[in-house]
Amino acid sequence: MHRRNSRRRTALLLFAAIAAAPVLTACGNDAHPGAAAVVGDQRITVSQLENRVNEVRAAQRAAVADEAQYAQTVARTGSLTRDTLHGMVLERVLHQAAQDAGVTVSRKEIQRMRSGLEQQVGGAEALETAWLQEYGVAPKHLDDNLRLQLEAQKLAAKLGTDPSRPEFWKALSVASKKLDIDLNPRYGTWDVEKSSRADAKTPWVREVTAAGSEQQPT
Repeated sequence: MHRRNSRRRTALLLFAAIAAAPVLTACGNDAHPGAAAVVGDQRITVSQLENRVNEVRAAQRAAVADEAQYAQTVARTGSLTRDTLHGMVLERVLHQAAQDAGVTVSRKEIQRMRSGLEQQVGGAEALETAWLQEYGVAPKHLDDNLRLQLEAQKLAAKLGTDPSRPEFWKALSVASKKLDIDLNPRYGTWDVEKSSRADAKTPWVREVTAAGSEQQPT
C-alpha cells in the first residue's frame, strides 16, 4: 500500500507540474498563413485544430441527452480551441524531450495502462467518457494521450528526477528551443519569462492520470 501511495504522489506531482508550467516559446508573428502553430518542421494547421475541436464537440453532444445539457457543456469549455492547441503543441514538446533522452513508449505499455484504467472506472466506454468530460480528450485520441503521459513519467525517471526539479524542466526547455515554436497570435501569446501562457490549461493532465502510474511495473 505504501508503494502504491508513493507512486500516486509521484504521478500527481508530475502532471500537476506539466499543467502548471508548460515550457514553450513563440515568436508571436503570423509568418505561416493557415497555421495555428509551427513546431519544428511540422505545421499544426487551423483546419487540423478545428477538426480536433469538432471531434470533442461531437463526442460531447453524443454523450448528453438534450440541447440544454450540451449548451451547458459548451459553456463550461469555452476555451476549448486554445486549450486544444496548447495540448497539441505540448504533445510535440514532450515527445521531442523524450526522444532526446532515449525514452520510448511501446504499444504494449499503452494498452497496459489503458486496461488498468478501464478496470478502475468500469470499462472502456466509462474511461472514454471520463477522459472526454474531465480532460476534453475525444475517444479516438485517448491512446495518444496515454502515450504522452507515459512519456512524461518515463522521462522523469530517466533523468533521475521528478517534475518539481530543474532537470526535468531543462529537458523540456531544450526541446522547446530546438523546435522553435511559432504560435499564431490569434490563439494567445506566451510569457517567455514565466514559460507559460496566462490563459493556458491542460485539462488532460490531472490527478486521475495517477491511476495509470499504478499499472507500471516496479
